[in-house]
Amino acid sequence: MENRRRNHKAAELTFPDFVNLEPGDLIEVFRFGYQHWAIYVGNGFVIHLAPPSEYAGAGCASLMSTLTDKALVKKELLRDVVGNNRYRVNNKHDSKYPPLPTAKIVRRAEEMVGQELLYKVTTENCEHFVTELRYGVAKSDQVRDALVGVGIAGLGLAALGIIGAVVKRKKQQNQ
Repeated sequence: MENRRRNHKAAELTFPDFVNLEPGDLIEVFRFGYQHWAIYVGNGFVIHLAPPSEYAGAGCASLMSTLTDKALVKKELLRDVVGNNRYRVNNKHDSKYPPLPTAKIVRRAEEMVGQELLYKVTTENCEHFVTELRYGVAKSDQVRDALVGVGIAGLGLAALGIIGAVVKRKKQQNQ
């Protein structure tokens, strides 16, 4: 079972597949355009950080709701949070950061239910929230990946601009 907990490439799950879930597992929910994150606390429930307008299967509406600066810690049934989306257990940082004891993860998560927290998509989002609970370290790979993608796109556009300027200059010199 320990290998499954460390394997973040686990197959995506469909309901009612609670057999493979353990309290403290990070749950990655695949929404349209991004991933939503929750932490499994047992008996079919997860705790997650969601903008006030977040609802299961929210898709683009949920993505737009991330423009808010407040979010609510909610405890809901996993099936309600997932809606019609796919999900998987993704304890992806277990090899880098040892997970906190399960009882501590669940207790800390339960203590936060109902709290309104600051929400910043780049520094304090749902992925930061659950990784802080599991590892004591707030991380969001989807933010890092998006920033890297923007940086690469920017470099590509800059290179195209330079190439275009060189080509234009050569044409002017040849006239």
